[in-house]
Amino acid sequence: MWFSTSVAIIIFLLFVDLPNNVQSQTCSGSPTEHCDTQALMSTYKLHYFNGRGRAEVSRLIFAAAGQKFEDIRYEGSEWPSHKSEMPLGQMPVLEFDGVKLPQSLSIARFLAKQFDLGGKDNLEQAKVDAVVDTMVDGVAKFGQIRREVDEAKRQADMEKFIVDELPKHMQNLEVLAKAYNNDGPFFVGNHLTWCDLFVYDMLENVLHVDGSALNRYSWLQRNRQEVEQQPKIAAYLKSRSQTPF
Repeated sequence: MWFSTSVAIIIFLLFVDLPNNVQSQTCSGSPTEHCDTQALMSTYKLHYFNGRGRAEVSRLIFAAAGQKFEDIRYEGSEWPSHKSEMPLGQMPVLEFDGVKLPQSLSIARFLAKQFDLGGKDNLEQAKVDAVVDTMVDGVAKFGQIRREVDEAKRQADMEKFIVDELPKHMQNLEVLAKAYNNDGPFFVGNHLTWCDLFVYDMLENVLHVDGSALNRYSWLQRNRQEVEQQPKIAAYLKSRSQTPF
């Protein structure tokens, strides 16, 4: 009798406590208000060169989420001996749950979804992607020019790009912001998403070449300041190491 009663009590307590156990699988706190604990506790390894480059947006996402990760960096001389370890023989590569994921934007989108920085629903996610794609269009030629080996040609082409082409792309970004942001400082839905981090990172490269590139775009300046003022982002930017790129 005692045994049967004890078992019944234990079973009852397990079921009574079940809602609390389920609730503990979520975490709170902006910007990852609804992210699950498993995502935050998982192990992430990011492989890239010793620089910001194509991996930096993922590092910014990790920073915004308060997520620890293994930041594996390779010097140029080390890369040839590790190239065969990467799925496409290129970096960045994210290693997660035994899977190696290549392509910088695929990595960023995955991480953004992991930490609720990709948009609250399918429509918001599409808006975020539209901003990212617009920024990609804006820096595609910029990247090509930076890789030009002839210094005189590179300088002339860059000056032409800054004057003749960059303004159109900056205007396009502000058009999307006006349409999507509910008069707030972020691109989509008046809350931080990974497109804010991506644009911040890409424009950092542009501003390195022309510090006045955003002078005529007050909303983009506001967005940039808001990103920098996010406590976790501010801490990351303050502590990140200086690299050649």
